[in-house]
Amino acid sequence: MDGAPPLASPAGLSAYVAVSQLLGLSLLATTGAWLGRYRGGVAWDGHLQFNVHPLCMVLAMVFLQGDALLVYRVFRQEAKRSTKALHALLHGLALVIALVGIIAVFESHQAKGIPNMYSLHSWCGMATFVLYLMQWLLGCGFFLLPGASFSLRRRYKPQHIFFGIALFALSIASCLLGITEMLLFNISDSYSHFVPEGILANTLGVLLVAFGLVVGYVMTREDWKRPPLAEELALSMDFKTLTEGESPGGSS
Repeated sequence: MDGAPPLASPAGLSAYVAVSQLLGLSLLATTGAWLGRYRGGVAWDGHLQFNVHPLCMVLAMVFLQGDALLVYRVFRQEAKRSTKALHALLHGLALVIALVGIIAVFESHQAKGIPNMYSLHSWCGMATFVLYLMQWLLGCGFFLLPGASFSLRRRYKPQHIFFGIALFALSIASCLLGITEMLLFNISDSYSHFVPEGILANTLGVLLVAFGLVVGYVMTREDWKRPPLAEELALSMDFKTLTEGESPGGSS
């Protein structure tokens, strides 16, 4: 409604979002420091191609995915369609970057004669990526593109929310498995002696868990959910009328 004052952000929400971004930037910086200081850096060609994989996966499947989940909490006053488009765009960008990381590790393994898809990390990571792609495609089909009815969207929405949070948790778990695998492959003889590389990698793991916990807390706070705007409620009723053949005042 024109002239209506904007809804105030719930107490504490901005602080938790800010903490999540500080943690997210910290985990990206820690990943870069680990790869640059102890693993030789990042390059697409040569023996450093493998390092593209952890950098891309942390950036895409954790940081960008987490920020995509926070979109509906942060942009509370923006139009719903714009918020949905940004949500889908961030997830889509995460998928592209993650795909680059997957290609990098497969090419690196092939060049070095290392088998693919034998470890628990690779199984969990690939399953998470495939499910994430399916989640994105279904989300676009149900909520962003026209065609799905109001009742179908309403029935699918709880599943979409649940799998969104579950896949975020699986992504962090896969990263933790990958960190442990890298450490055991590269410094298995000195890892137990608290060498600097091991401490830095463990710190990255702690930051991943902390980022996940903060994002998860923001996502699950009922009073921090994005309230529908007045015009969105009207459009929702119109959409229901068009797709379900009911009058706005009829029972659902």
